[in-house]
Amino acid sequence: MFDIEKIRKDFPILNIKVHGKPLVYLDNGATAQKPVQVIEKVNSLHTESNANIHRGLHYLSESNTSEYEEARKTVAEFINAESEKEIVFTSGATMSINMIAYSFGEKFVNSGDNIIVSEMEHHSNIVPWQMLCHRKNAELKVMPFKDDGSLNTDFLPGLIDDRTKILAVTHASNVLGTLPDIRKIIRLSHDAGVPVLVDGCQGIVHCETDVRDLDCDFYVFSGHKLYGPTGIGVLYSKEKWLEELPPFLGGGDMVKTVSFKETVYADIPLKFEAGTANFIGAIGLAESIRYLSGYDRNEIHSYENKLLNYTTEKISRIDGLRIYGNTSDKCSIVSFTVEGTHPYDIGMILDKMGVAIRTGTHCAEPVMTHYGIQSMARVSLAMYNSFEEIDILYNSLEKTVKMLR
Repeated sequence: MFDIEKIRKDFPILNIKVHGKPLVYLDNGATAQKPVQVIEKVNSLHTESNANIHRGLHYLSESNTSEYEEARKTVAEFINAESEKEIVFTSGATMSINMIAYSFGEKFVNSGDNIIVSEMEHHSNIVPWQMLCHRKNAELKVMPFKDDGSLNTDFLPGLIDDRTKILAVTHASNVLGTLPDIRKIIRLSHDAGVPVLVDGCQGIVHCETDVRDLDCDFYVFSGHKLYGPTGIGVLYSKEKWLEELPPFLGGGDMVKTVSFKETVYADIPLKFEAGTANFIGAIGLAESIRYLSGYDRNEIHSYENKLLNYTTEKISRIDGLRIYGNTSDKCSIVSFTVEGTHPYDIGMILDKMGVAIRTGTHCAEPVMTHYGIQSMARVSLAMYNSFEEIDILYNSLEKTVKMLR
């Protein structure tokens, strides 16, 4: 059985009070809270085994190196990569996308080529590709979405041509909760010889992620949204691409030999991990994955879906409230506006009641532009949220709207 009370006990921050009210944390799409197992693991690394990896012969260094490389294996198994060599640790999904935009772009993109993204992407999956297009005099093409939040994949065959070099798409929209038909997108792209990068920041949390089954070329995500530490992320890449692409950053630990005449790069994946790695973050991320693996992921997703439906039904009772993203298959994100109010005002007043939500553009301004608005309020749910918290949200939101009107 899915024991929500047992799970909540593992997250110490859920016991605090904000402005004298019990915390109701509903901003998990921005960052998720950490279970005590991850907190204790990170603390133990700082207090008992802090030493740089891949460099020292002493006990602490070798111990951390072993745990770091074991973390790579843990991530590979979690997403069903073919080998741990396909896992590159980065500072986050943003860095992972920038790495591919630079390395892939430098090697394969030329003047007159084009890159495809979707209209619902996070800025992190737009701006690096724009920068590449400006650098290379290439074109950025956009796959639109419909008003219900579904991605219009029917446009894709018309967007792909013989100058299309790569397609980048989200696994799950951080604003609309939409789960695009990734398999269809990848199949259509591969049929035309176009590789695909998937932004998995939300998808890795709310969907079963099997990169071999998806057959994506690249998959990126951040640890802090997966109940892990901040400052750590993952770039999954098919081995053939890592072998072929040039490194993004140069420095220590990504080389075999260095002379003023020539540098020979290290084998993959270290070729892409210049400098001192965030080994504490990587090991902490592995701990969060082990924590999640202690539960049936299908049960987690089923619970989150019930919570999503309850939230949607509950807040829809408020007069003038509009929810954006109404596809039948979506993850546990609810973005909305309320007629006659401003999302910022809603967020500020809810905070005084102990309820933490997100307001703004959610780093997805093109989504706001699509609907002709400036910003939205967003409720993003996690496995530790409860139905009682949604009741508090509803009651607080109802009071807030009455105050503002």
